[in-house]
Amino acid sequence: MATFEIYRKSSIGACLIDALDEMVLSGTLSPEVAYKVLVQFDKSMKDALETQVKSMVSMKGHLHTYRFCDHVWTFNLQDAVFKIGKTEEQIRRVKIVACDSKLLP
Repeated sequence: MATFEIYRKSSIGACLIDALDEMVLSGTLSPEVAYKVLVQFDKSMKDALETQVKSMVSMKGHLHTYRFCDHVWTFNLQDAVFKIGKTEEQIRRVKIVACDSKLLP
């Protein structure tokens, strides 16, 4: 896998996929170009998160399950508490997927 495709499941990724699908179905865009746009989106999200996000988050919760497969960690937490600065958010169930960005070319 040349890029991590997990960002496509975010709100902005889903909207991009919907827009690209519409353009491919209407003949405005070829499937090959749409695929290249998605690959660039994956790379751009990785770069933006690496260079532009400076926030620190702490989290606490009950670790329900965890898994490590193909250099990807997946954690399922229950009754989690996330803290960003002075803001605290409680979430009943959360899934965290963590990938090693050094594996990308």
